[in-house]
Formats: sequence, structure tokens, C-alpha cells
Amino acid sequence: MSIIKHKEQRVGIYIDAQNLYHSAKNLYHSKVNFGAIVKDVLDGRKLIRAVAYVIATEAGDENAFFDALTKMGIETKVKDLQIFSSGAKKADWDVGLAIDAVVMAPKLDVVIIVAGDGDFIPLVQYLQMSQGCQVEVVSFGKSTSGKLIEVADHFTDLDENPNKYLLRSGKR
Repeated sequence: MSIIKHKEQRVGIYIDAQNLYHSAKNLYHSKVNFGAIVKDVLDGRKLIRAVAYVIATEAGDENAFFDALTKMGIETKVKDLQIFSSGAKKADWDVGLAIDAVVMAPKLDVVIIVAGDGDFIPLVQYLQMSQGCQVEVVSFGKSTSGKLIEVADHFTDLDENPNKYLLRSGKR
């Protein structure tokens, strides 16, 4: 998966915060350093937009996290946690992330999807074939769809250097 990177490439970064949060929690019992991820995957290229798709709970404990993302230059799009009468909970931003990436694609050379969810495979293929975008996927390899890795132009495996992309207790 050899890709071309140059400083004039216009880049959009779309972060499925829940996906990465749960991967880091389950694999490493830690939190994600989103700032380090954005800096590294941008790799000196021209950032047009970085968006994190986040979920708000009833308790509102995540507001400091949302503020921290904003201070890093990452726009947050917030959706409330859905709780059904059965007690089931749903926190899904896949369609919102996909629509934003499709709408912005004509203004981008590179789309970076920070998630390991195989549901993004049709999005990757659409952006490549219909929009001519280079599509990079960034996630923890141990929890990433193999097919998503296969269709991406480039895959950054956060498992290769987890200490760089995880936060120690007490930090966001």
C-alpha cells in the first residue's frame, strides 16, 4: 500500500470517536490521544477539516473531552445517546460521518477515516472510484475489519506504537 504524500494535498480527517474509544479501552484499558493521531496522519499536509463524531450521555461527563478536542482544532459533532424502552442503547455516527466525507470529497485530495468499522468499506470505495480521493484508514489493527484495511489506499495501525497514541491516566 504505497501512497503519495505531499504538503499541498488537501486533507479531511473524520474520526469515529466511539470506535477508537472502545478499541483503546478494550485492548489497552486506556484512552486515545486524538491530538497525536491527527498530527501524525496529517504528516505536514494541508488540513481542510478534522471532525470527531461523539456521543453525549445523560450525565454529561464527556464535556471536558469535547472541549479538549476543540482546543486541538478538531471540530466535534455531537449526538445524544439513544436509549430504547427495552434498555438497549445506541450510539452510532456512521451515516453522519459518511455523508460529511461525501459532501466534502470534491474539496479534498485525501480522506482519512479514523475508525476500524467494516461498515465504512462502501464509503472508501465510493470516495476512491467516484471522487478520486486517496483514502487512508487509521485504527487499532487488532480491532479493524480486514476488508477495510484491504480496500484502503493506506492503513495506519495504531497497535504498532500504542504508547504514542494512548493517554496515561488523568490525561485526555
